[in-house]
Amino acid sequence: MDASKKPRSDDLLVLLAVARAGRYARAAEQLGVDHTTVSRRIDALEETLGGRLLTQASGGWELTPLGSRAVDVAGRIEAAVAALTRPEAEADPIDGVVRMSATDGFSAYIAAPAIAALRREHPGLSVEILTVTRRALQHRSGLDIEIVVGRPETRRAHTVELGSYALGMYASHDYLERNGTPTTPDQVFAHPLVYFIDSILQVDDLDLPRRLAPQMRDALTSTNVFVHVEATRAGAGIGLLPCFMADRHDDLVRLLPDQLHATLPYWMVVHPDSLRHPAVAAVAHALREGARDAADILAGRSAGRQASAT
Repeated sequence: MDASKKPRSDDLLVLLAVARAGRYARAAEQLGVDHTTVSRRIDALEETLGGRLLTQASGGWELTPLGSRAVDVAGRIEAAVAALTRPEAEADPIDGVVRMSATDGFSAYIAAPAIAALRREHPGLSVEILTVTRRALQHRSGLDIEIVVGRPETRRAHTVELGSYALGMYASHDYLERNGTPTTPDQVFAHPLVYFIDSILQVDDLDLPRRLAPQMRDALTSTNVFVHVEATRAGAGIGLLPCFMADRHDDLVRLLPDQLHATLPYWMVVHPDSLRHPAVAAVAHALREGARDAADILAGRSAGRQASAT
């Protein structure tokens, strides 16, 4: 790094936007500029700091160690600017922005109500949730908290198992009326599957159908589990669905629950630097409590409809 050159604060904030969004185009849209402007700002910042800040990964851009240090500085700049707009009398330490990522279902049914309750006590708190299904990132990426499926293999991070959730095979009433109700696993496996896109699945633990029933052909696949639920309700095929999402719908029937089931763990990853902030610690605690309170629902012990084998 050339000591005579100082990084520009607006370039650091552009890097922060890329770190949060994971992609130049998405960051550009959020900043209200074009893709080339973002690229040019990142190039200028790398030249000033004397090294690469971002590295290409399967899910977008991830930060290098130098990039992580730069993002930490950018976050402090953003917080300082935000503090100027708050009343001096405001003393609640649980305020500001907390950034997290989580799977679609966890975000909607665990994180959202937990954070809503927390904000009733701390209205200065703002939480940004990026919905993704991927492994925990090895380097900091502008996120304070990550919720992932499966034990994370990450270094220098605080990890907590939040509990497990159950998955089962589901079909709609209409689908079963048209195609018959399977009464054995082999009969289930003869139907088309609604699930994740196998070629871009990033979480090994979610490769369940390929191990459970490799003969099932894909009917409709998506990166979004809400699409899985709605496609199954629409009769696209038999869906391997989280029970805590599928059991909310009376038009879905769970097939052979004693024979066709799986359980996967949710883990929370909190970066040590972030955990020192009261707001991050409060959100992490709220997520743990939310997952604990929903343990029975996550485990599939709610009253879902089941197909009769007779």
